Amino acid sequence: MTTIHGEVAAGFEPVREAFAANFAQHGDIGAAVCVYQYGQPVVDLWGGVADLETGRPWTRDTLQLVYSATKGATATAAHMLAERGALDLDAPVAKYWPEFAANGKADIPVRWLLSHQAGLITLDQPVPLDEALAWHPMAAALAAQRPQWTLGTAHGYHGRTWGWLVGEVIRRVSGRTPGRFVADEIAAPLGLDFFIGLPADQRSRVSRMVYQRPAVDLTTVPAELVPEELREQVAAWRDPESFSNRAYAVTDPAAIDFDAPEVQAAELPASNGIGTAHALARMYAALIGEVDGVRLLTSETLASAVKEQASGKDQVMLIPSRFSSGYMLPTETNPMIGPNSFGHTGRGGSLGFADPEQGIAFGYAMNNIIGGLDDLRATSLVDAVRKSLT
Repeated sequence: MTTIHGEVAAGFEPVREAFAANFAQHGDIGAAVCVYQYGQPVVDLWGGVADLETGRPWTRDTLQLVYSATKGATATAAHMLAERGALDLDAPVAKYWPEFAANGKADIPVRWLLSHQAGLITLDQPVPLDEALAWHPMAAALAAQRPQWTLGTAHGYHGRTWGWLVGEVIRRVSGRTPGRFVADEIAAPLGLDFFIGLPADQRSRVSRMVYQRPAVDLTTVPAELVPEELREQVAAWRDPESFSNRAYAVTDPAAIDFDAPEVQAAELPASNGIGTAHALARMYAALIGEVDGVRLLTSETLASAVKEQASGKDQVMLIPSRFSSGYMLPTETNPMIGPNSFGHTGRGGSLGFADPEQGIAFGYAMNNIIGGLDDLRATSLVDAVRKSLT
Protein backbone atom coordinates (compact mmCIF):
# COMPACT_ATOMS: atom_id res chain seq x y z
CA MET A 1 0.00 0.00 0.00
CA THR A 2 1.46 3.36 -1.06
CA THR A 3 2.23 5.80 1.76
CA ILE A 4 0.71 9.22 1.16
CA HIS A 5 2.81 12.15 2.34
CA GLY A 6 1.87 15.79 2.86
CA GLU A 7 -0.89 17.87 4.35
CA VAL A 8 -4.64 18.36 3.90
CA ALA A 9 -6.69 21.11 5.49
CA ALA A 10 -9.88 20.25 7.35
CA GLY A 11 -12.71 19.65 4.92
CA PHE A 12 -10.48 18.49 2.08
CA GLU A 13 -10.01 14.94 3.34
CA PRO A 14 -11.87 13.53 0.29
CA VAL A 15 -8.92 14.60 -1.86
CA ARG A 16 -6.51 12.52 0.23
CA GLU A 17 -8.87 9.55 -0.07
CA ALA A 18 -9.12 9.96 -3.86
CA PHE A 19 -5.34 10.37 -4.16
CA ALA A 20 -4.74 7.15 -2.21
CA ALA A 21 -7.34 5.37 -4.35
CA ASN A 22 -5.48 6.44 -7.49
CA PHE A 23 -2.52 4.34 -6.36
CA ALA A 24 -4.63 1.42 -5.16
CA GLN A 25 -7.11 1.28 -8.04
CA HIS A 26 -6.27 3.58 -10.95
CA GLY A 27 -2.63 3.00 -11.79
CA ASP A 28 -0.65 5.82 -10.22
CA ILE A 29 3.02 4.92 -9.69
CA GLY A 30 4.41 8.27 -8.56
CA ALA A 31 2.28 11.40 -8.31
CA ALA A 32 1.49 14.65 -6.53
CA VAL A 33 -1.60 16.80 -6.17
CA CYS A 34 -1.96 20.31 -4.80
CA VAL A 35 -4.96 22.57 -4.26
CA TYR A 36 -4.99 26.25 -3.31
CA GLN A 37 -8.08 28.03 -2.03
CA TYR A 38 -8.11 31.83 -1.99
CA GLY A 39 -4.34 32.00 -2.22
CA GLN A 40 -3.53 29.42 0.46
CA PRO A 41 -2.58 25.75 0.03
CA VAL A 42 -5.24 23.40 1.39
CA VAL A 43 -3.97 20.17 -0.19
CA ASP A 44 -0.33 19.27 -0.83
CA LEU A 45 0.18 15.52 -1.25
CA TRP A 46 2.67 13.20 -2.90
CA GLY A 47 3.55 9.54 -2.91
CA GLY A 48 4.87 6.55 -4.79
CA VAL A 49 7.99 5.96 -6.85
CA ALA A 50 9.75 8.51 -9.06
CA ASP A 51 11.87 5.96 -10.94
CA LEU A 52 10.81 2.34 -11.26
CA GLU A 53 14.29 1.24 -12.34
CA THR A 54 16.06 2.56 -9.25
CA GLY A 55 13.18 2.61 -6.77
CA ARG A 56 13.81 6.31 -6.05
CA PRO A 57 10.84 7.57 -4.03
CA TRP A 58 8.68 10.49 -5.04
CA THR A 59 9.37 13.35 -2.61
CA ARG A 60 8.03 16.84 -2.02
CA ASP A 61 10.53 18.30 -4.50
CA THR A 62 10.29 15.66 -7.26
CA LEU A 63 9.91 17.29 -10.67
CA GLN A 64 7.67 15.86 -13.39
CA LEU A 65 7.27 16.63 -17.08
CA VAL A 66 3.64 17.69 -17.55
CA TYR A 67 3.35 17.70 -21.35
CA SER A 68 0.66 20.14 -22.56
CA ALA A 69 -0.14 21.45 -19.10
CA THR A 70 2.90 23.57 -20.01
CA LYS A 71 0.65 25.61 -22.29
CA GLY A 72 -0.98 27.29 -19.29
CA ALA A 73 2.32 28.88 -18.25
CA THR A 74 3.16 29.96 -21.80
CA ALA A 75 -0.29 31.49 -22.29
CA THR A 76 0.12 33.35 -19.01
CA ALA A 77 3.39 34.83 -20.26
CA ALA A 78 1.64 36.15 -23.38
CA HIS A 79 -1.13 37.74 -21.32
CA MET A 80 1.39 39.37 -19.00
CA LEU A 81 2.98 41.02 -22.04
CA ALA A 82 -0.46 42.10 -23.26
CA GLU A 83 -1.27 43.61 -19.89
CA ARG A 84 1.95 45.63 -20.02
CA GLY A 85 1.01 47.02 -23.43
CA ALA A 86 3.89 45.27 -25.17
CA LEU A 87 1.64 42.87 -27.11
CA ASP A 88 -1.72 43.44 -28.80
CA LEU A 89 -3.44 40.08 -29.11
CA ASP A 90 -5.70 41.40 -31.86
CA ALA A 91 -2.84 42.76 -33.96
CA PRO A 92 -1.46 40.66 -36.83
CA VAL A 93 1.26 38.23 -35.84
CA ALA A 94 3.31 39.75 -38.68
CA LYS A 95 3.49 43.05 -36.79
CA TYR A 96 5.89 41.36 -34.38
CA TRP A 97 7.19 38.59 -36.64
CA PRO A 98 7.31 39.94 -40.22
CA GLU A 99 8.36 36.64 -41.83
CA PHE A 100 5.10 35.11 -40.62
CA ALA A 101 3.12 37.00 -43.29
CA ALA A 102 4.16 34.45 -45.95
CA ASN A 103 1.68 32.11 -47.61
CA GLY A 104 -1.48 34.08 -46.87
CA LYS A 105 -0.92 34.63 -43.15
CA ALA A 106 -0.47 38.41 -43.09
CA ASP A 107 -3.76 39.04 -41.31
CA ILE A 108 -3.74 36.23 -38.72
CA PRO A 109 -4.04 37.87 -35.28
CA VAL A 110 -1.92 36.79 -32.34
CA ARG A 111 -5.07 35.67 -30.55
CA TRP A 112 -5.64 32.96 -33.19
CA LEU A 113 -2.28 31.43 -32.35
CA LEU A 114 -3.35 31.19 -28.73
CA SER A 115 -6.81 29.82 -29.52
CA HIS A 116 -5.77 27.12 -32.04
CA GLN A 117 -7.45 28.87 -34.99
CA ALA A 118 -4.41 29.61 -37.18
CA GLY A 119 -4.51 26.35 -39.17
CA LEU A 120 -0.81 25.72 -38.55
CA ILE A 121 -1.20 22.34 -36.90
CA THR A 122 1.48 20.67 -39.03
CA LEU A 123 4.25 21.20 -41.55
CA ASP A 124 4.45 20.15 -45.19
CA GLN A 125 8.09 19.23 -44.48
CA PRO A 126 8.96 18.12 -40.92
CA VAL A 127 12.00 19.71 -39.29
CA PRO A 128 14.88 17.50 -38.09
CA LEU A 129 14.46 17.04 -34.35
CA ASP A 130 17.84 18.50 -33.40
CA GLU A 131 17.00 21.63 -35.39
CA ALA A 132 13.55 21.86 -33.81
CA LEU A 133 15.15 21.70 -30.36
CA ALA A 134 17.45 24.55 -31.40
CA TRP A 135 14.32 26.70 -31.96
CA HIS A 136 15.03 28.98 -34.93
CA PRO A 137 14.67 26.41 -37.76
CA MET A 138 11.23 25.41 -36.51
CA ALA A 139 10.13 29.04 -36.16
CA ALA A 140 11.30 29.69 -39.72
CA ALA A 141 9.45 26.64 -41.03
CA LEU A 142 6.21 27.73 -39.37
CA ALA A 143 6.60 31.28 -40.69
CA ALA A 144 6.77 29.86 -44.22
CA GLN A 145 4.00 27.28 -43.79
CA ARG A 146 0.55 27.60 -45.39
CA PRO A 147 -2.53 27.17 -43.17
CA GLN A 148 -4.33 23.83 -43.38
CA TRP A 149 -7.84 25.29 -43.57
CA THR A 150 -9.58 28.46 -44.71
CA LEU A 151 -8.82 31.01 -42.04
CA GLY A 152 -11.69 31.91 -39.77
CA THR A 153 -13.64 28.73 -40.48
CA ALA A 154 -12.31 26.20 -37.97
CA HIS A 155 -10.13 25.44 -35.00
CA GLY A 156 -7.98 22.44 -34.18
CA TYR A 157 -5.58 21.58 -31.41
CA HIS A 158 -2.04 22.72 -32.31
CA GLY A 159 -0.51 20.14 -29.98
CA ARG A 160 3.16 20.63 -30.91
CA THR A 161 3.35 23.73 -33.10
CA TRP A 162 1.52 25.97 -30.60
CA GLY A 163 4.63 26.32 -28.45
CA TRP A 164 6.88 27.58 -31.23
CA LEU A 165 4.16 29.86 -32.60
CA VAL A 166 3.23 31.55 -29.32
CA GLY A 167 6.78 31.27 -28.02
CA GLU A 168 8.27 33.08 -31.03
CA VAL A 169 5.86 35.99 -30.50
CA ILE A 170 6.91 36.13 -26.85
CA ARG A 171 10.56 36.09 -27.93
CA ARG A 172 10.11 38.83 -30.52
CA VAL A 173 8.18 41.08 -28.15
CA SER A 174 10.13 40.57 -24.93
CA GLY A 175 13.63 39.86 -26.24
CA ARG A 176 13.68 36.75 -24.07
CA THR A 177 13.02 33.13 -24.93
CA PRO A 178 9.67 31.90 -23.58
CA GLY A 179 11.41 29.69 -21.04
CA ARG A 180 13.50 32.61 -19.80
CA PHE A 181 10.43 34.84 -19.58
CA VAL A 182 8.52 32.24 -17.55
CA ALA A 183 11.54 31.76 -15.28
CA ASP A 184 11.99 35.49 -14.67
CA GLU A 185 8.42 36.73 -14.54
CA ILE A 186 6.35 33.78 -13.25
CA ALA A 187 8.54 31.20 -11.51
CA ALA A 188 10.92 33.55 -9.70
CA PRO A 189 8.35 35.93 -8.13
CA LEU A 190 6.25 32.99 -6.91
CA GLY A 191 9.13 30.68 -5.98
CA LEU A 192 7.89 28.00 -8.38
CA ASP A 193 9.67 24.76 -9.18
CA PHE A 194 8.74 24.97 -12.85
CA PHE A 195 10.97 25.07 -15.92
CA ILE A 196 10.57 25.31 -19.69
CA GLY A 197 14.12 24.33 -20.52
CA LEU A 198 15.44 22.29 -17.60
CA PRO A 199 18.78 23.41 -16.08
CA ALA A 200 21.32 20.58 -16.00
CA ASP A 201 21.66 20.80 -12.22
CA GLN A 202 17.94 20.00 -11.78
CA ARG A 203 17.86 16.80 -13.85
CA SER A 204 18.43 14.46 -10.90
CA ARG A 205 15.12 15.63 -9.41
CA VAL A 206 13.03 14.63 -12.45
CA SER A 207 10.80 11.57 -12.26
CA ARG A 208 11.11 9.01 -15.03
CA MET A 209 7.94 8.39 -17.01
CA VAL A 210 6.19 5.06 -17.53
CA TYR A 211 4.02 4.62 -20.63
CA GLN A 212 1.02 2.36 -20.17
CA ARG A 213 -0.61 0.82 -23.20
CA PRO A 214 -4.41 1.10 -23.33
CA ALA A 215 -6.34 -1.97 -22.28
CA VAL A 216 -7.71 -2.18 -25.83
CA ASP A 217 -5.94 -0.70 -28.85
CA LEU A 218 -8.89 0.41 -30.94
CA THR A 219 -6.74 0.83 -34.05
CA THR A 220 -6.40 -2.96 -34.19
CA VAL A 221 -10.12 -3.66 -33.77
CA PRO A 222 -12.19 -4.35 -36.93
CA ALA A 223 -13.95 -1.13 -37.91
CA GLU A 224 -17.42 -2.60 -37.50
CA LEU A 225 -16.65 -3.50 -33.87
CA VAL A 226 -15.48 0.00 -32.89
CA PRO A 227 -18.18 1.86 -30.91
CA GLU A 228 -20.02 4.13 -33.31
CA GLU A 229 -19.23 7.29 -31.34
CA LEU A 230 -15.47 6.57 -31.71
CA ARG A 231 -15.34 5.47 -35.34
CA GLU A 232 -14.35 8.82 -36.81
CA GLN A 233 -11.49 9.21 -34.32
CA VAL A 234 -10.25 5.65 -34.80
CA ALA A 235 -10.32 6.04 -38.57
CA ALA A 236 -8.21 9.19 -38.21
CA TRP A 237 -5.71 7.42 -35.94
CA ARG A 238 -5.32 4.76 -38.62
CA ASP A 239 -4.69 7.33 -41.36
CA PRO A 240 -1.11 8.70 -41.32
CA GLU A 241 -2.28 11.70 -43.39
CA SER A 242 -5.04 12.74 -40.98
CA PHE A 243 -4.72 15.94 -38.99
CA SER A 244 -4.89 13.79 -35.86
CA ASN A 245 -1.55 12.19 -36.80
CA ARG A 246 0.12 14.98 -38.72
CA ALA A 247 -0.27 17.40 -35.81
CA TYR A 248 2.24 15.27 -33.90
CA ALA A 249 4.55 14.63 -36.86
CA VAL A 250 6.21 18.02 -37.22
CA THR A 251 9.71 16.75 -36.43
CA ASP A 252 11.87 14.07 -38.03
CA PRO A 253 11.67 11.62 -36.36
CA ALA A 254 8.10 12.36 -35.28
CA ALA A 255 8.48 10.54 -31.95
CA ILE A 256 10.16 12.61 -29.26
CA ASP A 257 11.76 11.00 -26.21
CA PHE A 258 10.69 13.39 -23.47
CA ASP A 259 12.94 11.61 -20.96
CA ALA A 260 16.03 12.50 -23.03
CA PRO A 261 18.32 15.13 -21.45
CA GLU A 262 18.55 17.18 -24.66
CA VAL A 263 14.74 17.30 -24.97
CA GLN A 264 14.24 18.33 -21.35
CA ALA A 265 16.94 21.01 -21.69
CA ALA A 266 15.35 22.52 -24.81
CA GLU A 267 12.43 24.94 -24.75
CA LEU A 268 9.21 23.39 -26.05
CA PRO A 269 6.62 25.79 -24.64
CA ALA A 270 3.72 23.57 -25.71
CA SER A 271 4.87 20.35 -24.17
CA ASN A 272 8.05 20.04 -22.08
CA GLY A 273 7.38 22.06 -18.96
CA ILE A 274 8.86 20.30 -15.93
CA GLY A 275 7.73 21.11 -12.42
CA THR A 276 5.67 20.11 -9.42
CA ALA A 277 1.95 19.86 -8.90
CA HIS A 278 2.43 22.53 -6.24
CA ALA A 279 3.94 24.86 -8.85
CA LEU A 280 0.99 24.36 -11.20
CA ALA A 281 -1.55 25.06 -8.46
CA ARG A 282 0.36 28.07 -7.11
CA MET A 283 0.68 29.63 -10.57
CA TYR A 284 -3.06 29.29 -11.20
CA ALA A 285 -3.78 30.64 -7.71
CA ALA A 286 -1.77 33.75 -8.60
CA LEU A 287 -3.85 34.16 -11.76
CA ILE A 288 -7.13 34.45 -9.87
CA GLY A 289 -5.87 36.26 -6.77
CA GLU A 290 -2.88 37.31 -4.74
CA VAL A 291 -0.42 34.71 -3.46
CA ASP A 292 2.10 36.00 -0.92
CA GLY A 293 1.88 39.47 -2.43
CA VAL A 294 2.09 38.34 -6.06
CA ARG A 295 -0.70 38.46 -8.64
CA LEU A 296 0.18 37.61 -12.23
CA LEU A 297 -2.75 39.27 -14.04
CA THR A 298 -5.31 41.87 -13.08
CA SER A 299 -8.91 40.75 -12.90
CA GLU A 300 -9.64 42.71 -16.09
CA THR A 301 -6.82 41.04 -18.02
CA LEU A 302 -7.85 37.64 -16.70
CA ALA A 303 -11.46 38.14 -17.80
CA SER A 304 -10.25 38.83 -21.33
CA ALA A 305 -7.76 35.94 -21.22
CA VAL A 306 -10.39 33.35 -20.34
CA LYS A 307 -13.13 34.55 -22.70
CA GLU A 308 -14.12 31.82 -25.15
CA GLN A 309 -12.56 32.23 -28.60
CA ALA A 310 -13.17 28.86 -30.26
CA SER A 311 -15.60 26.03 -29.66
CA GLY A 312 -17.21 23.12 -31.45
CA LYS A 313 -15.73 20.20 -33.31
CA ASP A 314 -11.94 20.17 -33.11
CA GLN A 315 -10.28 19.44 -36.47
CA VAL A 316 -7.47 17.50 -34.80
CA MET A 317 -9.08 15.79 -31.82
CA LEU A 318 -12.41 15.31 -33.67
CA ILE A 319 -14.37 15.92 -30.49
CA PRO A 320 -15.91 19.13 -29.12
CA SER A 321 -13.29 21.43 -27.60
CA ARG A 322 -13.35 24.95 -26.19
CA PHE A 323 -10.45 27.39 -25.99
CA SER A 324 -9.95 30.87 -24.68
CA SER A 325 -6.78 32.73 -25.63
CA GLY A 326 -4.46 29.92 -24.60
CA TYR A 327 -6.40 28.08 -21.91
CA MET A 328 -8.77 25.15 -22.23
CA LEU A 329 -12.32 25.81 -21.06
CA PRO A 330 -14.66 23.26 -19.46
CA THR A 331 -16.24 20.56 -21.60
CA GLU A 332 -18.33 17.51 -20.84
CA THR A 333 -15.20 15.33 -20.75
CA ASN A 334 -13.13 17.88 -18.77
CA PRO A 335 -15.56 19.88 -16.62
CA MET A 336 -12.93 21.01 -14.07
CA ILE A 337 -14.75 22.55 -11.10
CA GLY A 338 -17.44 24.40 -12.98
CA PRO A 339 -18.36 26.65 -15.92
CA ASN A 340 -15.94 29.42 -14.89
CA SER A 341 -12.88 27.20 -14.69
CA PHE A 342 -9.94 27.48 -17.08
CA GLY A 343 -6.64 25.64 -17.37
CA HIS A 344 -4.90 22.94 -19.37
CA THR A 345 -4.52 19.19 -19.43
CA GLY A 346 -1.37 17.32 -20.42
CA ARG A 347 -0.79 14.02 -22.16
CA GLY A 348 -1.33 11.07 -19.87
CA GLY A 349 -3.32 12.86 -17.19
CA SER A 350 -1.52 15.92 -15.81
CA LEU A 351 -3.75 18.92 -15.16
CA GLY A 352 -3.60 22.49 -13.93
CA PHE A 353 -6.57 24.84 -13.66
CA ALA A 354 -8.27 27.53 -11.63
CA ASP A 355 -11.82 28.57 -10.86
CA PRO A 356 -12.12 32.23 -9.86
CA GLU A 357 -15.68 31.85 -8.58
CA GLN A 358 -14.68 29.11 -6.13
CA GLY A 359 -11.21 30.56 -5.42
CA ILE A 360 -9.71 27.17 -6.30
CA ALA A 361 -6.44 26.40 -8.08
CA PHE A 362 -5.42 22.82 -8.81
CA GLY A 363 -2.32 20.96 -9.94
CA TYR A 364 -1.77 17.25 -10.58
CA ALA A 365 1.36 15.62 -11.95
CA MET A 366 2.21 11.93 -12.34
CA ASN A 367 4.68 9.66 -14.10
CA ASN A 368 2.40 6.85 -15.32
CA ILE A 369 1.24 8.12 -18.70
CA ILE A 370 -2.16 6.53 -19.29
CA GLY A 371 -4.63 8.96 -20.83
CA GLY A 372 -7.81 8.18 -22.71
CA LEU A 373 -11.13 6.96 -21.39
CA ASP A 374 -9.41 4.44 -19.11
CA ASP A 375 -7.75 7.17 -17.03
CA LEU A 376 -9.86 8.24 -14.04
CA ARG A 377 -7.12 9.75 -11.88
CA ALA A 378 -7.43 13.49 -12.49
CA THR A 379 -11.21 13.24 -12.75
CA SER A 380 -11.46 11.50 -9.38
CA LEU A 381 -9.27 14.15 -7.74
CA VAL A 382 -11.30 17.01 -9.21
CA ASP A 383 -14.52 15.30 -8.13
CA ALA A 384 -13.07 15.06 -4.63
CA VAL A 385 -12.26 18.79 -4.63
CA ARG A 386 -15.80 19.53 -5.72
CA LYS A 387 -17.12 17.29 -2.94
CA SER A 388 -14.94 19.14 -0.42
CA LEU A 389 -16.53 22.43 -1.42
CA THR A 390 -20.11 21.34 -0.83
